Amino acid sequence: MPRLHALQRRRYPLVLAGFALLALAGCGKAGPDAAKQASAAPPPLPVTVIAVSARRVPVSLEAVGQAEGSREVEIRARVSGILEKRVYEEGSQVAAGALLFLIETAPFELAVQEARATLTQERSRRELAQTEASRLEPLVKDRAISQRELDTARATAVQSGGAIAVAAAKLKVAELNLSYTRITAPIAGVTGRALRSEGSLITANADSALLTTITQVNPLWVRFSLSEQDNNRIRGAERTARVQLVGEDGAVVAEGGKLNFTGSTIDPKLGTVQLRAEFPNRNARWMPGQFVKVRVLAGEQTAILVPQSAVLQTEQSRIVMTVGADGKAAPRPIQTAGWIGSDTVVTSGLKEGDRVIVDNLVKVRPGAPVQPHEPAAAPAPASR
Repeated sequence: MPRLHALQRRRYPLVLAGFALLALAGCGKAGPDAAKQASAAPPPLPVTVIAVSARRVPVSLEAVGQAEGSREVEIRARVSGILEKRVYEEGSQVAAGALLFLIETAPFELAVQEARATLTQERSRRELAQTEASRLEPLVKDRAISQRELDTARATAVQSGGAIAVAAAKLKVAELNLSYTRITAPIAGVTGRALRSEGSLITANADSALLTTITQVNPLWVRFSLSEQDNNRIRGAERTARVQLVGEDGAVVAEGGKLNFTGSTIDPKLGTVQLRAEFPNRNARWMPGQFVKVRVLAGEQTAILVPQSAVLQTEQSRIVMTVGADGKAAPRPIQTAGWIGSDTVVTSGLKEGDRVIVDNLVKVRPGAPVQPHEPAAAPAPASR
């Protein structure tokens, strides 16, 4: 037994030494592979690129505007009286000349009758004066009366003619006031709410005379502002400029607009110029007070178009990522001048044939290798 223990003690060092040799051999074999894997570069990032080219494009400017009626009228009573009836339906479309309100007519009908009676009296007086003058004329020839009496009779006849004219004018005023008891729409448009209810006492030339409003929404006007620099780009082309309304997604939702007003002064505080465009607005799609995006197309310019998604905004400027001759991504500062549809108008910073990256921009790093492909093509899978 003692001899057996001695042999086991001799074997333990030999086993430990064998394990050590195996471990060293394994380390030596794995070391070069690990270093090779660590030094291997990542595969180029697949990106979609477009080759840009200069073209003639319209000068496009965008701004936020506010819609308003092309005509807005306050409906006011022109005579005082009791508001007898509201005829129209609030918020409805009315035609020009449509009856809106009725004011009590009895006092004005009596005034017309009185004025008509006064006119009749004055006509009778004139006839009497003319008859008297005609009767005195032969008496003057016979020297039965003096010439002065005849002249007085003739003057009375002339004065009666003047009194008839005054009475006729008063009759017209009375008839006009009677017509004002029927309040009608001066224009076609959409009515507002009634500000006075039936039975209210209306006083002409006072606040209570305002009864409602009418707004003409077809055509519709849109007011907006442009900076001095942008306004200078379209000066001289206002009459031929095309104006569009643009939706939130950038799609054109209304065509056929035209500029009908351009301000002649610049706001000293904001440095902007006021403009106004007119649009057809059938079916009252847009309402006064609504905010809309306006696009003005005026004249042409030579520029390069790139998708808006390809333009990045930095603290200093706007940039696009391009693919250089070495196959690596390179940032390029650009100058822009508005948008056309979903494309940004680039006026400087790019040249003919430059390849602009339009996707995977979050992953692209300056100087990193990329694998470019056309928009319709897909890159081949990288070999491993």
